[in-house]
Amino acid sequence: MSGSSRLCDLDLERGVPTTPADVEALRRVRLSRRLTTEQYLRALGRLEAPSPEVLEARRRARGREPFRLG
Repeated sequence: MSGSSRLCDLDLERGVPTTPADVEALRRVRLSRRLTTEQYLRALGRLEAPSPEVLEARRRARGREPFRLG
C-alpha cells in the first residue's frame, strides 16, 4: 500500500475516521442530490426493460398458487 497513512490507521471494524467537516460535506452533497418525484419517475422511464431471458432466469417459485393474505 502506498500513501502517507499507514495500513494500521484504517480499522474498518472501528469505523472510518471522519471529522465534523467531513460529515457536514456529506450532508450538503446528500441534500443537493435529492430528486423530485417527477425527476425520479423520468429516470426510471429511461431505463431499458429487462430482456425476456433475464426475466426468465430470475429465481422465483413456480407452479404454486400465489400467496394470499387471509
